[in-house]
Amino acid sequence: MKKLLLALMLITATMVNAQKNSVLLGGNIGFSSDKDGESKVENFEFSPKVGYQFAEKWTAGVEGSIMNVKTTGEDKTEKYKIGGFVRYSTPFSNLFSFYMDLGAGYQNTSLNNAKGIYAGIDPGLFINMKNGFGLNFSIGGINYNNLDGKNDPRQNNLDFNFGKTLNIGISKNFAL
Repeated sequence: MKKLLLALMLITATMVNAQKNSVLLGGNIGFSSDKDGESKVENFEFSPKVGYQFAEKWTAGVEGSIMNVKTTGEDKTEKYKIGGFVRYSTPFSNLFSFYMDLGAGYQNTSLNNAKGIYAGIDPGLFINMKNGFGLNFSIGGINYNNLDGKNDPRQNNLDFNFGKTLNIGISKNFAL
C-alpha cells in the first residue's frame, strides 16, 4: 500500500485547472495543529488526485492520502486513504475559481491496524497563474471517519475543521 501511494504521489505532483475533456492531476500538502489542554496533535498530509472532467464544471476521479500524525506523549501514527472524489468548480474570473470536493473511500491507520471508511467535503480556491497553471488553497472542511481497530472499539468522528487546516496545492491543465 505504501509503494502504491508513493508512486501515485510522484505521478500527481501537479494539479490541473479542469476544462471539459481534460485530465486532472494534482497534489495538496496540508498541515493542521490542535491543542486541548496539555495534549497537542499535529498532522502533516500529502493528498494526490487523478481525475477526468466529464462536464464543464464537473470532475470525477481517484484520490489518495498519506498522513503523519504526532500526538504529545505518543508515537507517530501513519494513516493512508484511497478513494474517489467528485469536484464542482465555478470560475469567478480568468484569475479565480471556487471549487468543492466531495471524497469518500477506504482508510487504514498504523495505530492498532485500524481500518474503515472516510468521507469529506472540502471547499477551495484556485488561482490561475498562467495557461491553466496555478495554486489551490483550502482552510478545512467537514470530514467523517469510521475506524475499527483490533483492540479498540469502533470510532466514528465528524470533524468540522474550518480554520484549523491549511492545504496548498499546485495545478496544471492537461487537455486531451
